[in-house]
Amino acid sequence: MLSFCEEPLDTVYAEDSPEAKISMNCRVRANPPAAIKWWHNNWEIKLMEQPDEHYSLVGGNLVITNPEKSKHAGKYVCVAKNVYGTTISKEATVKFGYLDQFPTDEREAVYVKEGQGAVLLCAPPSRYPTEVMYRWIYNDFPNFIIPDQRRFVSQTTGNLYIAKVEASDVGNYSCFVSSPTIGKSVFSTPIPLVPQIEKEVKRYPADIRVRFPKTYALVGQNVTLECFALGNPLPHIRWRKLDADLPPNYEVSMNGALLHLINVQYEDEGSYECEALNVRGMDWYRQWLYVEGAPEWAEHINDTEKDVGSELTLSCTAVGKPLPWIRWLKDGYSYGKGELKFSSLTFEDSGMYQCIAENTWGTIYANAELRVVSCAPTFIYNPVKKTLLGAENGRVVIECKPRAAPKPRFIWKRGSELFSNSSRMFIWDDGSLEILNATKSDEGLYTCYAENDRGKANSTGTLSITEATKITVPPSDVEVTVGETTVLQCSASYDPSLDITFIWTVDSYIINFATDFDHYEQMMVRLSNSGDLLIKNIQIAHAGEYICTAQTIVDNTTASANVIVRGRPGPPGGVRVEEIRDTSVKLVWSLGSDHGSLLAQHVVQTRDFFALDPEDWKTAVTSPVFLDGKAEVTEVVDLYPWMEYEFRVYAINELGAGESSLPSIKIKTWDAIPTMSPTDVDGFVGLNGELIVTWTPMKPQYFFGKKFGYVVAFKPHEDFDWKWSTIADPEARRFVYRDTIIPNTEIQVKVKGYNSKGEGPYSLTKVVFSSESAPTEAPLDVYARQVTSTEALVWWLPVYQIRYWRKYDDNEAAASRVLVHSSVNQTRLENMRPDSHYLIEVRAYNGAGLGPPSEHCEMFTRRPPPSRRLRVYKYVSFTRKWLYIYWDHIYNYWNESYVEGYKILFRKEGERYGKLYTTGRHYIDFPMPETGDYVIEIRARCEGGDGPISQILVQGETRQLAL
Repeated sequence: MLSFCEEPLDTVYAEDSPEAKISMNCRVRANPPAAIKWWHNNWEIKLMEQPDEHYSLVGGNLVITNPEKSKHAGKYVCVAKNVYGTTISKEATVKFGYLDQFPTDEREAVYVKEGQGAVLLCAPPSRYPTEVMYRWIYNDFPNFIIPDQRRFVSQTTGNLYIAKVEASDVGNYSCFVSSPTIGKSVFSTPIPLVPQIEKEVKRYPADIRVRFPKTYALVGQNVTLECFALGNPLPHIRWRKLDADLPPNYEVSMNGALLHLINVQYEDEGSYECEALNVRGMDWYRQWLYVEGAPEWAEHINDTEKDVGSELTLSCTAVGKPLPWIRWLKDGYSYGKGELKFSSLTFEDSGMYQCIAENTWGTIYANAELRVVSCAPTFIYNPVKKTLLGAENGRVVIECKPRAAPKPRFIWKRGSELFSNSSRMFIWDDGSLEILNATKSDEGLYTCYAENDRGKANSTGTLSITEATKITVPPSDVEVTVGETTVLQCSASYDPSLDITFIWTVDSYIINFATDFDHYEQMMVRLSNSGDLLIKNIQIAHAGEYICTAQTIVDNTTASANVIVRGRPGPPGGVRVEEIRDTSVKLVWSLGSDHGSLLAQHVVQTRDFFALDPEDWKTAVTSPVFLDGKAEVTEVVDLYPWMEYEFRVYAINELGAGESSLPSIKIKTWDAIPTMSPTDVDGFVGLNGELIVTWTPMKPQYFFGKKFGYVVAFKPHEDFDWKWSTIADPEARRFVYRDTIIPNTEIQVKVKGYNSKGEGPYSLTKVVFSSESAPTEAPLDVYARQVTSTEALVWWLPVYQIRYWRKYDDNEAAASRVLVHSSVNQTRLENMRPDSHYLIEVRAYNGAGLGPPSEHCEMFTRRPPPSRRLRVYKYVSFTRKWLYIYWDHIYNYWNESYVEGYKILFRKEGERYGKLYTTGRHYIDFPMPETGDYVIEIRARCEGGDGPISQILVQGETRQLAL
């Protein structure tokens, strides 16, 4: 035996490391113990013959003292050897890590217009390993820049990206590079950034500057893709995977600049796209992510002992991407590729074999010892059985398997009778004797003789023939419906000297009555003395071929029956979309199992991109409308254009609706011209004479294509030609036309949607009037009355902004405001402070502004109700017919409203409304409810409003008895 417990690992040694030593570890499990040697770049390190001041061996570990790059960098392997062979370890690489200083040359200043994007180049120095961490210093160390939506540091190039420069960005910037492997950091000379202040900051479209390269990832690892854009306003970044959803284990950070793929799998390979968007424009970038895998063993070699002269094939199979190639070592030396075949083993073939699988991501080793042996035949370890049993008219096999090498010759005798191959008796190649159609006359002593060139041996056993086992009552085919019970019969005759066991299988699966209840769901099984099988609450999964096996230690016999279960249909298969149009698709599927009842109908369901719940499936409209049980294709119509859909199908038979199919692959319908128009179109003329048009944005379902936006059209009533403007933002809800509108003008406005295919219909035309001037008349007869401690009613003569504030405690500028229609002459003021002195004013209002204020109306709000909750008790009468509720009376403090009585709400649990009672007492009784759960809510009733609610739960009489 010879195997490694610990193998050397790849090492990066820092050139200026204070610990001037490298240790390469190697531990071996071997019997007898193995001698250990080391090789460097395919040359043996001969410590005994050529002592070296740098190398030393410590318990099998190689220690390199004061390592030098020119001498000690390279590949190392540990070699272990004993009498059974030689094995080498995995290769380990020693490399020297370094991080040079930045050049000391002064860096040029960067001048950027305010609002424009900027890129500060890091230009990192030479280094190993190349994987470092980048940060940027602002003015002084250690004032590091924290990346945000506006600033981003690429961990690929090290550059600092500023999406839009602001005046506060002025200063000196230094690139800071850290190597975690060697524990060293350096930083560059400062780069001055000088923003150029603009009178009017311009807007710039999104411009992607950080673009992730073509990426190769190792399966199971985490991958980060970078994408960052310059622009003003700050661009919004979105990620997607072409032709598929983003992997389930993804995260987006740095305001969308980083896409993290956690534990990537082969199916995550594909083209990834990042899209940057602001109101000025859009930019996009896409690149491929390739997922590959290091070698893994699917099949490898194991220690083997074979007879001299025998055949042997040694093979290894490894999986990975790219596909690994296989090579072999024997006792440390190259020994071929692919598969090793031996037609006649010799003692020289013994040794340590290593199968090596390699690809670009790594190398794996499988070690095994091959021993080629020889010996005379012996039955010590495996003699012929002393007592042998066989069934009458059955087949009997008597094994003869001595240990011998090379393979022996075999002879069988019964007493002195020598056997040779015949139509009823046959000696197998491995020495076993086969007897067909055994009878009582075949009983007796049987001896196996084995002989090779090393010697000979024999072993004897006694054969007895018993009565054959037979099925007397076989199970019968049966057809049942889901949920029913059935019995499968099974009886057998057998030799009375033996014990019999009945074994049941369904579709080759053995029914284990102790553990298989979960596998068969609600199947309840028991065996009677005759071996009958009882199946309760049968389900679709229990259909199949049931086999009863009657078995003794000598022989067995079987009988079978089919159980057909009638139930709801199974799921259709292979649901796929074959033809895609703008509002329809051709859907194809294959019929599912009818489970013994003819299919009557198929139903198609859809789920679109905006479904809020994974189970939010809707019944689709099809052509033809009714799909019979034989349908396997249909046209799904009335779909939204430019919408992502998936489809599924289920079938119906006389027993009900069956299980739905798996969803189809997601598809997107073709784009089309919009057919809907925005709603709630309105407008008004602002204080400065500008026209403001508003509308409710269209839902994304109605975009019908990419590059969706709005067209706003307007004109004075007497003009013939319309003026219009486009808005590229699909979420826009207002448009401002800044040219001054002539007062007292009737203006017509309308809005429609457009996309890359064309323009949709206009909305209904809305008429807007520009005001002649702001109102000049103040409202008259303003009057207010308190309602509760926090609410009041105010009236005025219609002529309306209402303002109200506390006279001594609030600033008038921060007064609360309410706007009401001109046809209204009263409104409710809410969220007022209790027990406070308020001033109220009313002003007329139109698009041109506010009119003069009315005279101030003064009023006092009422004191608040008590804030304490009631303590509530309940009592059920002895006859359980009446429910009594009572509570402690609550008294008001000097600064609280007087308690006038109580409100009691009696409602069912889970419902909002019920029956309301009022009383001046502190108790009330109800008939005891017979069923259900009820909630009783009680609160104090005061002139300043209602107090807090106290609740008590009541269970109906029937529920209590059940409990």
